[in-house]
Amino acid sequence: MRDLLLAAVVFGALPFVLWRPALGVFLWVWVSVMNPHRLTYGFAYDFGFAQLIAIATLLGLVVSRQPKHLPVTPVTAALFALLVWMNVTTLFALDATESLPMWERVMKIQIMIFVTVALLHSRQHVHVLIWILAGSVAFFAVKGGLFTLRGGGEHRVWGPWGSFIEDNNSLALATVMTIPLLRYLQLQATNRWVRYALLGAMLLSGLSALGSQSRGALVAIGTMLAFMWLKSRTRIVTGVALVLLVPVAIGFMPEKWEDRMRSIESYQEDQSALGRINAWWMAFNLAKDRPLTGGGFEIYNLDVFGRYAPNPTDLHSAHSIYFQMLGEHGFVGLGLFLLLWLLVWRDASWIDRQTRHREGWQWASDLARMVQVSLVGYAVGGAFLNLAYYDVPYNLLVALVVTRLLVERQLRGADNAASTAAPRKEPEPLRGSEASIR
Repeated sequence: MRDLLLAAVVFGALPFVLWRPALGVFLWVWVSVMNPHRLTYGFAYDFGFAQLIAIATLLGLVVSRQPKHLPVTPVTAALFALLVWMNVTTLFALDATESLPMWERVMKIQIMIFVTVALLHSRQHVHVLIWILAGSVAFFAVKGGLFTLRGGGEHRVWGPWGSFIEDNNSLALATVMTIPLLRYLQLQATNRWVRYALLGAMLLSGLSALGSQSRGALVAIGTMLAFMWLKSRTRIVTGVALVLLVPVAIGFMPEKWEDRMRSIESYQEDQSALGRINAWWMAFNLAKDRPLTGGGFEIYNLDVFGRYAPNPTDLHSAHSIYFQMLGEHGFVGLGLFLLLWLLVWRDASWIDRQTRHREGWQWASDLARMVQVSLVGYAVGGAFLNLAYYDVPYNLLVALVVTRLLVERQLRGADNAASTAAPRKEPEPLRGSEASIR
């Protein structure tokens, strides 16, 4: 039944995608972030829904008369430069056979990111995009929160198989990033029950992140909540809520959860932590040997660890977005990656400054601030996870690029209106001879 329902939704929407390709963008984001096909049990489980949606969206991009424009901004230029560099590093990869599958996956995601930038051009588009991003992750986060409540936090929360967020640590970080997006949606909601539902989703999402038993997520959620308080409209209310709720949530977790969290202090005795440090040294040593190109995608094998890791037999993935970029794409790739997110942060700050006190544009300020909170969670939690190519941050990038264009257009319109509304000079009264001629 689930297979037929999902197929009916996707295939039923495809003809409309040709007419309104923005609909294809939203379908793509839903399928790629939520992975609804992984909730089925039949033919839909491995069916290429995302590929069909992408093809239809690209066709719609060509044939539709809907507005489409790919803006050239510092953010889109930096992202394009990073993608070009990823192609260069793939050409010089240590193992092209291992690199190509991930290269293909990343390029598909990024092509659709640029298509999304080209097709979205309104506040409504941005709002729908945030709803889909938040809802897709919150579906698993809310389930995880309920699962944690039911089991008393004894078992870990996992994400959809085959996705970027299938393991407990990755789902926890995605959940941490989603809480500020739910807060943004709550700020915009006018219906009381919708606001209550979003508040419940935020609380359950926080419990789900704790229930993942991820130490990196604990650090990320602590940093994210502190920054959310700083960015809140009502710091006193938010601060009181956090002071009351956080101890209750932590106190609900079992003793083994507390023991695992305390192991952060004794990482020298923790094999998982030592394995991550070993992988970080491998990435750093590899980048020193190949500073420009790194090793290419998917370098985590016995041969590479044997050449560059302090412990050549302790294989781990990078477990850090920063060391992942450094090892796979060299110092140039890491530099472009950091530059990209610094530019994204700058855009968010600019939007907030320009719209915070502008009537009718509070939504843009709320969005900018909550995206910054989400990116703080990504920057901190990502230091311990392999999520450099995770598509949600890049879709948040799109939301900010489109919002900045909308704000710039509004400011230009206001300037033009002000110039045309300048007081006109009254004509001088006619002198006697001129009046007699008239």
